[in-house]
Amino acid sequence: MKLFIHKVLNWEYWPFGLVYFPIFFLWIYYSIQAKTIFFFNSANPKIKNGGFMNESKIEIYDLIPQQYYPKTLFVKANTSVTEVLKQLEIAQQNFPLILKPDMGLRGNGVKKVANLEELKDYHAKADFDFLIQDVIPFENEVGIFYVKLPNEAKGKITGIVSKEYLIVEGDGSSTIEELIKKTPRFELQLKSLQKEYKDKLLKVLLKGEKINLVPYGNHARGAKFIDSSHLISPKLTDVIETISKDISEFYFGRFDIMFNTFEELENGQNFSIVELNGSASEPTHIYDPKHSIFFAWKELARHITYMYKIGKYNNDRGFKFLSYKEGMKEYKAHNECLNKIVSI
Repeated sequence: MKLFIHKVLNWEYWPFGLVYFPIFFLWIYYSIQAKTIFFFNSANPKIKNGGFMNESKIEIYDLIPQQYYPKTLFVKANTSVTEVLKQLEIAQQNFPLILKPDMGLRGNGVKKVANLEELKDYHAKADFDFLIQDVIPFENEVGIFYVKLPNEAKGKITGIVSKEYLIVEGDGSSTIEELIKKTPRFELQLKSLQKEYKDKLLKVLLKGEKINLVPYGNHARGAKFIDSSHLISPKLTDVIETISKDISEFYFGRFDIMFNTFEELENGQNFSIVELNGSASEPTHIYDPKHSIFFAWKELARHITYMYKIGKYNNDRGFKFLSYKEGMKEYKAHNECLNKIVSI
């Protein structure tokens, strides 16, 4: 009951359909203008479906200069574990490693593995393409939303979100599980944490001892999102613009970036792109608990309008919208892959 009340009183936990219900009508309006509901693909013409559905992370990484993201190995479904280990040795990738599906679903299927046994366990369950990445050595993470009209010389940052990981701090007497239950945001993740950590949650942490239970900033996995849009600056905009110019025909999406210090990030130093998300990107600064649902609706409408305008301009340039038949084919393929990922 406590968790139910928490979810009701905090809109960030409301069902997707409820949060996006008013936005549905705006989408229909733009669909009528575009003569297709699948107008999003032209927002980023070189990313499959604009990055909205059935996209490939490795294909997106391949568009980004390699110095901006961690060493990444692509593993095709049904590749033998022997071959995977051989490729890891060639790539000189060492544990710990981050494993994640080539097509993402809000953090599902993402796992940090510490040794060979954990890698083999993940491999045995994965009947989908996945990536193996080096762990990024920086502690801080932000999501930076970038938009650019194709006829403009320079784009802009429309929002920044900072992320607080699911970290518990010991008091010398409580188990990790008891510490989790003290924070509703964390307790909502308890079932998945029990599945992953099992008896390890019964350990008592020393006073002041901290443990990061989910080492990636995903809202659906318990991270707290904080609106840090006040950090938008000309220097940071220049850094993001420099990266974006090296990504062919990229105009709309969110960079998830890990970094050492914000000053270094503004100077283009000591940072790494975790992921680049395309047309399906949310302006995730809306999920800051201080914001109302009305603020969220305003920001969602603003960004969907950007996406339509960019897509319309690119469509006029020759990057055609998906037809209904093409879009439904991609949508079905997307859902088939998601069902595999959710079941891992």
